[in-house]
Amino acid sequence: MNKIGKVKEFFIEKLIVICGSLSIIFVILIFIFLAREGLTFFKYESIKDFIFGRNWYPLSNPARFGVLPLILGSVMVTLGAMAISIPLGVACAFYIAEIVNPKMKDILKTGIELLAAIPSVVIGFVGMVTLVPMVKKIFHLPTGLTALSGSIMLAFMAMPTIVSIAEDAITAVPKRYKEAALALGATHWQAIYKVILVAAAPGIFAAIMLGIGRVIGETMAVMMITGNAAVIPHTLLEPVRTLTATIAAEMGEAIRGSNHYYALYAVGIILFIITFVINFIADIFLHRIKK
Repeated sequence: MNKIGKVKEFFIEKLIVICGSLSIIFVILIFIFLAREGLTFFKYESIKDFIFGRNWYPLSNPARFGVLPLILGSVMVTLGAMAISIPLGVACAFYIAEIVNPKMKDILKTGIELLAAIPSVVIGFVGMVTLVPMVKKIFHLPTGLTALSGSIMLAFMAMPTIVSIAEDAITAVPKRYKEAALALGATHWQAIYKVILVAAAPGIFAAIMLGIGRVIGETMAVMMITGNAAVIPHTLLEPVRTLTATIAAEMGEAIRGSNHYYALYAVGIILFIITFVINFIADIFLHRIKK
């Protein structure tokens, strides 16, 4: 390699190191900013009352900042979305990787991944116009703005992530595993669910975890079609409010420096920790695949 090539390689390596370091620094700075603003709230309210409080009434007198309904709303919508997207996503991934005609494989995978390019606000509009009236009519509810509506729409938002990563994990399974199973007399389906599924399980789990992270961090769609009711939900057919929707709906109206303002940053800390843990677990399983 000549001198110019070595210089180019040196600068490219340093640029990669700088970009990687900056991404870590940005995450740390975001957490520091959230912590600086959010932890101020706990000078006036206890952590126990904040986490386990059953009422979120920031404008009442006295104001109540119980975040439990928001956490349960986020959990309910997320669980509903994953109950729909996990079986569909994993099934689609196996269909694309193992069953579909090779000529159609790239077309189907590209089409599914294009779903990720649709803005969440557009998905919210589609849900309000089509899904919400349908849910209201089918279940004879006073309103279709429920956790079920949010779960269905978020399921389709999580599908591209689950399908793409799960399909990559299935494709990464060495072909000799399948060939050995077929040579021993297993059928194609037996080879899929007894050999390939087991070998690709860490990658599929990582896909699921990243899909959960995509769902729990969604804002606009859930704010538009879940009803935005800060009450403890008992079924999927009730309106709910999520952590993300609360921040988006109230941050513009909160007075800077007020308890309400700091409470919203405290909600942000909870959301940051949840998404960080989910992505950290997914990253662990992704590294297991590479090994």
